[in-house]
Amino acid sequence: MELFEWTVDEENKNDRIDKLITTKHDEWSRTLVQQWIKDGHIKVNNEQVKTNYKVQVNDMVLLEIPEPEILEVTPEKMDLDIVYEDADVIVVNKAKGMVVHPAPGHYSGTLVNGLMYHCKDLSGINGVIRPGIVHRIDKDTSGLLMVAKNDKAHESLVEQLKAKTTKRVYKAIVHGIIAHEHGTIDAPIGRDKKDRQSMTVTEENSRDAVTHFTVLERFENFTYVQCQLETGRTHQIRVHMKYIGFPLAGDPKYGPKKTLEIDGQALHASVLGFTHPRTGEEMVFEVPLPKEMDELLDKLRK
Repeated sequence: MELFEWTVDEENKNDRIDKLITTKHDEWSRTLVQQWIKDGHIKVNNEQVKTNYKVQVNDMVLLEIPEPEILEVTPEKMDLDIVYEDADVIVVNKAKGMVVHPAPGHYSGTLVNGLMYHCKDLSGINGVIRPGIVHRIDKDTSGLLMVAKNDKAHESLVEQLKAKTTKRVYKAIVHGIIAHEHGTIDAPIGRDKKDRQSMTVTEENSRDAVTHFTVLERFENFTYVQCQLETGRTHQIRVHMKYIGFPLAGDPKYGPKKTLEIDGQALHASVLGFTHPRTGEEMVFEVPLPKEMDELLDKLRK
């Protein structure tokens, strides 16, 4: 069990206890810290407090991070859209609405549950909860994902992501009419201080993020675009398109309330390319838009 201890100084006087701790360690979400407080893992002056407790000068704050719960991932039979598979990698066309790996609130019905049933030999590098998962796409984003079946393949694919040699192309429908045919958004992304569940463009505690976009088609109030990732930050395309004033249609987190009738953001990972970890062959896969997004484009054309 990991222990952290702080003595409150004048600068943090009257801060809420949950805010104080997330300020000290911004990798912990406010929701997680509040749960730790409720479970008694955080104490002030050796006494349990509520999440809205306001700290005072010289308060002793003690945090005992609980041991992570070991969870068994249950294999589940699913109708997965396997685009390619060999002894080292699997390429999956993930359906919209499917969570990639188990997490609080989603311990079943995830892509990992389906993969565990489909094949028993997934890379163990990402642990019990995320076996084989090299990169992710959001729950309501559909499209291509590469999955590693052994540790050697996993390490190779991760290195390719770091070296920016993989090809990841997305199709999206955004609000507004983009005048330029092409553009590059080079803006660092980090956790939003006001909303720990969201990301934002910021210079503080952020990482470089680069997205290249091309206009495919323009409509009355919307634009159909292609986005190519140079980096792979959480919610990158959604955050970047909002940042330049063209948020994704249907995006419940970063888009306007008044939007197109679609369940979740209109975003699809259409092209995925990488070097095969064993053979060195350059591999590129492409899948068509999901039916819902195709129908949406037809409506906009009419």
